[in-house]
Amino acid sequence: MGVRLVGPVILRYGTQAQKRRYLPRILSSEDYWCQGFSEPNAGSDLASLSLRARRDGDDYILDGTKIWTSYAHHANRMFALVRTGHEGKKQQGISFLLIDMSLPGISVRPIATIGGDHEVNEVHFDGVRVPQSERVGDENGGWECAKYLLEFERGAGIFSPRLRAQLKRVAEAVGTPGAATEEWMRRFGQVSADVDTFEWLELRTMGALAPGANPGPVSSILKLRASRLKQTIAELGVDALGGDSLRWRSNPLDQRNNASTLVPEYCNSRAYTIFGGAAEIQLGLIARTLLA
Repeated sequence: MGVRLVGPVILRYGTQAQKRRYLPRILSSEDYWCQGFSEPNAGSDLASLSLRARRDGDDYILDGTKIWTSYAHHANRMFALVRTGHEGKKQQGISFLLIDMSLPGISVRPIATIGGDHEVNEVHFDGVRVPQSERVGDENGGWECAKYLLEFERGAGIFSPRLRAQLKRVAEAVGTPGAATEEWMRRFGQVSADVDTFEWLELRTMGALAPGANPGPVSSILKLRASRLKQTIAELGVDALGGDSLRWRSNPLDQRNNASTLVPEYCNSRAYTIFGGAAEIQLGLIARTLLA
């Protein structure tokens, strides 16, 4: 999240002091970043966020909650959208802050996913003081930063190798040739071809970007396609296991038990068409920007 998400935002909108401080630490991995966007009542409708940041001298004082925050229990830094104004449209009162996770008043509570792992969290802010110098961009101008960042989250990485690795795990679960039904093998061949095609689209998109450029609206196509491929491969996995998929335990370290890996992947893959912008949101963006 440092290199791929907040780094480009700091490069484009950050002050020189922010660039000198944070960019080297992102490259060296000294800073581990998490993303503070979603809230209990602001998911796909991100502009409805309400984490309050009120001015007090040279600081903002933060009160509220972020949720579904991946790896917040490991991170020492968060980039977050906060509510600094209430005038005009909801998007006009949002600012982009860089937050030290060790500040007094921040507490992290784990959320166990349906797959049994701990990746996401609730993060609570109770009177947390953050210097105004940690704001990226103008006050109440954070929505522009967020839109820029989301293009990188949705379509500025190469996701196909991870899809191919997931597909390999599914193939290994089937075992010897002939163990699967003809219909299952047809589906496997189709998704294999789809992953190849998706990889070509990713590489073409990345290769066409000029230095410092962002992917633009095609990022919605990449995000939507990657999410659906992830879910399709996960469905193949549990179908390959058959009845064994109903008998599993959450222990990804148990490499002898295919169900302990493939079933959690299936359960957690349900969220791929929700986080990072729900599938319905992506379809709307595609319709407005690419088909208009």
